[in-house]
Amino acid sequence: MNLTACDREPIHMPGAIQPHGLLLVADGTSGAIVGGAGNLEERFGGDWLGRSVADLLGIEVAQRLEQSEEQRCQLGWLSQAGVDGAAVRQGAHWLIQLEPASADMRAVDVLGWMDETGLQFERAGNLVELCERAAKSFSDLTGYDRVMIYRFLDDDAGEVIAECNASGISGFRNHRFPGSDIPQQARGLYVRNRVRVIPDVHYQPQPIRPAEFAGLDLSDIDSRSVSPIHIQYLKNMGVSASASMSIVRDGLLWGLVACHNTTPRNLDMAQRRAAQLVAAGLARQIGAKEEAEAYRDRIRVRAEEDALLSQLSEDGDLYRMLSGSSDALRRVFGADGLAIIHGTKLHLDGRCPDRDDVREVARWVRDKSAVPFYTNELGKVFAPATAYADHASGLLAVTISTQVPTILLWFRAEEEQLVKWAGNPHEGKAMTPGEMLTPRASFEAWSQIVHGKSRTWTAGEVEGAHRLIAKLYEIRQNIRQRELSESLQIALSDKDRLIEQKDTLIKEVNHRVQNSIQLVMAFLNLQARASAGDEATVRSLEEAQRRLSAVGLVHRRLYTDDNVESVDLSRYLQELVDDLRMSMGAEWRDYISTSFAPIMILADNAVHVGLILVELVINAQKYAYSGRPGPIAISLEQHRARFRLIVADQGQGRIGNREGFGSRMLKTLVQRLDGVIEDDDNRPGLRVIFSAPLDPSGRMTNSPLASVGLGA
Repeated sequence: MNLTACDREPIHMPGAIQPHGLLLVADGTSGAIVGGAGNLEERFGGDWLGRSVADLLGIEVAQRLEQSEEQRCQLGWLSQAGVDGAAVRQGAHWLIQLEPASADMRAVDVLGWMDETGLQFERAGNLVELCERAAKSFSDLTGYDRVMIYRFLDDDAGEVIAECNASGISGFRNHRFPGSDIPQQARGLYVRNRVRVIPDVHYQPQPIRPAEFAGLDLSDIDSRSVSPIHIQYLKNMGVSASASMSIVRDGLLWGLVACHNTTPRNLDMAQRRAAQLVAAGLARQIGAKEEAEAYRDRIRVRAEEDALLSQLSEDGDLYRMLSGSSDALRRVFGADGLAIIHGTKLHLDGRCPDRDDVREVARWVRDKSAVPFYTNELGKVFAPATAYADHASGLLAVTISTQVPTILLWFRAEEEQLVKWAGNPHEGKAMTPGEMLTPRASFEAWSQIVHGKSRTWTAGEVEGAHRLIAKLYEIRQNIRQRELSESLQIALSDKDRLIEQKDTLIKEVNHRVQNSIQLVMAFLNLQARASAGDEATVRSLEEAQRRLSAVGLVHRRLYTDDNVESVDLSRYLQELVDDLRMSMGAEWRDYISTSFAPIMILADNAVHVGLILVELVINAQKYAYSGRPGPIAISLEQHRARFRLIVADQGQGRIGNREGFGSRMLKTLVQRLDGVIEDDDNRPGLRVIFSAPLDPSGRMTNSPLASVGLGA
């Protein structure tokens, strides 16, 4: 089954809406109604097409739309038409969605309920308890038979971590749904349109009239018609009505509040807005709980580090010092076993594979970079490890560069996991030519024992490995200095080796690059003077000088660090921004603000990220404010195995589609990092978001699972 067909389905352009709502398409200039969908004749009469917004909905609504500068306009209760309304601007048209108010929700009651719900969320002791309370709260708000809190995992599968069910309704608690149940374009719509309702899965779609408007993008329309595949998926589950509220944390889809009912049921516009606000509050509390858990883990690792460092001595060689503290080294990272390899020497502590197998892993790890390597599925990236997965399914490894490298391997034993799936995720069928793709029909519990995986290494533990490398380098340097003072021959030998090291070579290359950049900039300056009468040429030469200067800043900032294998991206970018402030002029000094989270990254990748940042800042300076000073906010944050760089301005917003040298360079840099770059309305201005995996080499791979359906 070619499951990627679901990812290509244009679900945002269904050409129809659900019958519980109405849609009017109004000309953005004249206010004339040029199209629509739903039973408009019953509400407005047979002559609705061609009439004006003021005529159908009232002069006040027409004035609000005419004066609105936003993409969305909440209209609220429209007394003339007897409906609730909201409008979305799309190109030259306003898409006006109308719905009858089916529930009597007084604002004071809703606000009181939301306040109490927020307090309940704050009092939750952990993430699971928080989600349990959320499931009960959404059940009270919506009245649906089944309410599930559904969390996305790193492999894109979803897991139900909490639910609240009516009597006699089966549940899916702790069950997983394959990642392919929610196609990628559906996940994008969940971020854009936070609440979606299907009051009756047996509805008949109401097409947009006239047919020339069938291709309208209905992503922001709540009553948008749903994919037939998703409708069949719900029918297969025995569901008659559904609703979903997106849990979006820091702009990323963390999970869903999924609601099912065995009979038709609707949520009116006021209920949906209340649900959206509560889901946003839930997302903030989830972020707080996850950050608190990560903080506690970092504190634990730090405490173990302090205990370890008190035991480390700088007397004797590095191998003897490490082997003497092996028990403490193993406890720092919560490992089941530790191996220390230095040439022919091998020290084992705890539960480890056989000595020959350990040496085999060490030879493989030695070819990796100096940054810590970690995985909780070693057998997937190093096939021989499957033979001893019971001892070494998880691996954290560091290499200390010496004349004979010292390699430290922390092992975690296999932890067999019994995973319950809502149906077999690996089931598939061959498709005949012309056959339509259909969702799976079985949701009976299907258990799978997962082998070859260990407990995941936390971000705090990986950061601790980075710090340990730095400390061991420091200890090694101190030991070396004492040895150098004892023998001139050893000093000369070490000096020759140090000159050959990669960091010295890179810094020398960087020095030459800086000289070359200065020469080219001087030439461009002379050429600009010679072309003083040609303004276009002068502007092009000045632009080239700015970009060369930016490249020089990126290189100079990166290679001032002693460790050229990996860098703290936040420190590197902060120093780069400080240099940019000076190069942009004193008038920009107070307009650039930063908020950077500490993230360790490969130095080569940091160069690309630095160039991307410089290009985005130059674009904001050039296009948002036409060279005049204005606010530019820059932030760096981490979400699981990815990081995001955000550059936001408050300028003119997007002006056309520019495709110059800078844009092509930016596209190439983003591709090299396996990243994506998006822009959004900052209201006012533009907000550009670049995201990429922390390790673009693809060590942490995702397993494709075969299924379709849960996303609309």
